[in-house]
Amino acid sequence: MSLFGQDRSFLHALPANDRRALLAEGAPRHYEPGEIMIRERDTTVYVLALLSGWSVVSVGTERGARLILALRGAGEVVGDLAAVDRRPRSATVTALGQVEAVSISGDRFRRFLAARPHATSLIMRQLVTRLRSADVERRSLASETVLQRLAARLVELAERAGRRAESGTVLELPLPQHDLAAAIGATREAVAKALRLLREQGVVRTAQRTVVVVDMPVLVLLAQGRAHPGAQPSDKRPPAV
Repeated sequence: MSLFGQDRSFLHALPANDRRALLAEGAPRHYEPGEIMIRERDTTVYVLALLSGWSVVSVGTERGARLILALRGAGEVVGDLAAVDRRPRSATVTALGQVEAVSISGDRFRRFLAARPHATSLIMRQLVTRLRSADVERRSLASETVLQRLAARLVELAERAGRRAESGTVLELPLPQHDLAAAIGATREAVAKALRLLREQGVVRTAQRTVVVVDMPVLVLLAQGRAHPGAQPSDKRPPAV
């Protein structure tokens, strides 16, 4: 399961001239932390090209909770699905911190793609990656424990948005516990319990909106379902949480 897109983002994969041409089609936008950039079910069709900062892609559930589908950062585009199929927005995009972006109308974005088949191919590849990730996510929700899913998320965040320090790997994205819960389809209470287990065994350290991965090898084993906190690598099954 993955919160992130492809290793090489859409904007960065475009030739420099095409990237400049696309950004010239839009207008700059600035978003404050927590500000909604795109709202689920809206009928707007603009596309946002992200220049800096991180955003959270989420959907509402029938129980009124929120499920985080992805994190999108600099170089990526959001809102492209509605721009292409002209249907209501499938998810909400919220600024995680301060975000700088360029807003491009759906008509201009479609014209840009029509004139550049390689750009259309990049968008199709992006959509396929998201579809595959959704398939993996469904399997994870059906077969993995909360502890295993949380460990996998922390490993991914450490690898993609972590900063090495003497104490371990500091996760740079300020995701509070309720967002971590929304990112793995669990309750906040279950995530708090799993984090407590990881802290007690020295796998992670936590502070307000901060997580430091202290023992990455053990965390990887947990994500793979091959260990539990405090166990040796030969232990095969993590405890249920």
